[in-house]
Amino acid sequence: MKPPTRTVLVAATTIALLAGAAGAYAASSPAAGGHVPSAAEATAYSWSPTPTGTTERFRGLAPVSSRVAWVSGTNGTVLRTTDGGATWSDVSPEGLGTEALQFRDIEAFDARHAVILSIGAGEDSRILVTDDGGASWTETFRNSDPAAFYDCLAFSSPQRGLAMSDPVDGRFRLVETADGGHTWSLVDPAGMPDALPGEFAFAASGTCLAEGPGNRTYLASGGVDPARVFTSTDRGHSWTVADTPVAGGDAAGIFSVAFRDARRGVLLGGDYTAPTGSVDNAAWTADGGATWNKPTSNPGGYRSGSAWVTGTHATVLAVGPSGSDVSTDGGRSWAPFDTGSFDSVECTNDGACWASGEQGRVAALVR
Repeated sequence: MKPPTRTVLVAATTIALLAGAAGAYAASSPAAGGHVPSAAEATAYSWSPTPTGTTERFRGLAPVSSRVAWVSGTNGTVLRTTDGGATWSDVSPEGLGTEALQFRDIEAFDARHAVILSIGAGEDSRILVTDDGGASWTETFRNSDPAAFYDCLAFSSPQRGLAMSDPVDGRFRLVETADGGHTWSLVDPAGMPDALPGEFAFAASGTCLAEGPGNRTYLASGGVDPARVFTSTDRGHSWTVADTPVAGGDAAGIFSVAFRDARRGVLLGGDYTAPTGSVDNAAWTADGGATWNKPTSNPGGYRSGSAWVTGTHATVLAVGPSGSDVSTDGGRSWAPFDTGSFDSVECTNDGACWASGEQGRVAALVR
């Protein structure tokens, strides 16, 4: 099952650099108790929204820097900025029959090169590539299996990437590229553990599949209780799987997985039909995902996106329809700082953080 399509867009951002290391905690002490961010710490964070003037919803978000970012969403829409969100160009594919598709995920490597994924059953799942800033697009993959439904993309480099589908014949399906998305091939499913009955992934923010350091890849699921995380250390060819404290169900599970390094990671999710539900909607790990732990305080509702803040030791952001939260201790505790709706959040190497969501919202993190 997928989150219901809403006729709104995720907006992009004017960007702000994040200063300093927020929150000090010893990463070498995985058993350390969580430090709930104080009101002052939490309110030090805010979003500065910049509407795009469109009513499309962009769940796909791919910032490259504080200046360059891409978003993708409903009705085949793709936008790009090269001036920090001050202006946006419509670089949507034309003449390829994509006008009604939902581009739920996008990966971008600079101002010219990007890969987009449309979601849906059968041939609605497609991948397109641009090498000229969106002036032209080429379709490089179209799903031909009616049982497949592709959810997310993840790239470990501008050349190597994976796209994942809900289980087919009892296992999550993957295709891979080694040339920046221009060609794709099926990954042998022999290394993928069996999916449980009713298990699937959520195409909510493009972060149900994530790449990490050391050729590590993470795949997050829902539909079953508890929700599970699959981990690969060889670019998606063999996998292990672990239960998590995140509750799963028909509309519930893990929507986003993000890792700071080879050991520290967070999971965010919940039930998308209960946007303010805050029970068993997050988890953290300090051992590379072998085991997952409940936080001492949860995010304030269902959360579909997460990102580690560049340049900080242990600060993580979480966003969802009912608001945004921050953790300054690697996901051990969370505090709210905004009540606006966002679907996706990403931070860049130069310290900028972008968020995108419904009602044409585009925002930059300020602190």
